[in-house]
Amino acid sequence: MVTVIDNLRETTVRPRHPEKARLPDTPVLPKPPWIRVKVPGAHAFDATRAILREHRLHTVCDEAACPNIGECWGKRHATVMIMGDTCTRACAFCNVATGKPGALDAGEPARVGKAVAALNLAHVVLTSVDRDDLDDGGASHFARTIEAVRQEAPGATVEVLTPDFLRKVGALQTVIAARPDVFNHNVETAPSLYRRIRPGADYLHSLALLAHAKRLDPYVFTKSGIMVGLGETGVEIATVMDNLRAADVDFLTIGQYLQPTRKHAAIDRFVTPEEFQSYRRLAEDKGFLLVASSPMTRSSYHAAEDFERLKAARHAMAGV
Repeated sequence: MVTVIDNLRETTVRPRHPEKARLPDTPVLPKPPWIRVKVPGAHAFDATRAILREHRLHTVCDEAACPNIGECWGKRHATVMIMGDTCTRACAFCNVATGKPGALDAGEPARVGKAVAALNLAHVVLTSVDRDDLDDGGASHFARTIEAVRQEAPGATVEVLTPDFLRKVGALQTVIAARPDVFNHNVETAPSLYRRIRPGADYLHSLALLAHAKRLDPYVFTKSGIMVGLGETGVEIATVMDNLRAADVDFLTIGQYLQPTRKHAAIDRFVTPEEFQSYRRLAEDKGFLLVASSPMTRSSYHAAEDFERLKAARHAMAGV
């Protein structure tokens, strides 16, 4: 008999980096008791997967082996990953496959819109692989997907989690012109770790992207996230917070880095729940509208609920 756990394992545990087979194995630390993955409800999990497969869509939940896939799919929530399942970069923390991507699928935006309607989502998160091979980095594909969601599910709010569009002039403007409700771009880690963890990216460019998004649309909620447990220091975390506030970022997510395979960056340490609460208080003191900080926090985890909290926080601030 195939169980829900079997289905979850089939969905998330797959070799994603054949090109990294040449890299030496890194140690995998045993998980502490506070790292717990919730078992999904069979019916809702299978129903979500069926809708995604019917519309031939990729999700970051699946491709990046997100530990929260069971809980989110069990609630019929999914983060749609557009523009294929192959990334042009090879970040040391990420489980998404690296290589030469195929051509864009012109029918994908419409299928995303129909899937959002079928899932009856109130809030959808759209993300993508990096597409450095495209002149605009895929910005126009993001815009078409936002438009398709609005057409098929007019009541849904849209959050985008975009690449950095490095050296893609006008790309950010194209995405913001499509009027997403939330613009998210993760800085991922402290700048001192970029060369090892996020090669091909530029920390200052990511900060500038977030600041520019807010200037283009002062009403859009801006959001960014970092992983901890990669070797960063507490001072570095506080500095990243300051940098993000200087870029006028509204919402910060902080979560534990979990090593997808032995071919990925090793975990330096597991941060305790008490430390995550300390980070949350520090970030709130620095002026973020909203902070999500816990071992299992991920960029789009509880995104719908967090969007409502963001709106409430902005309303409360405006009333002061």
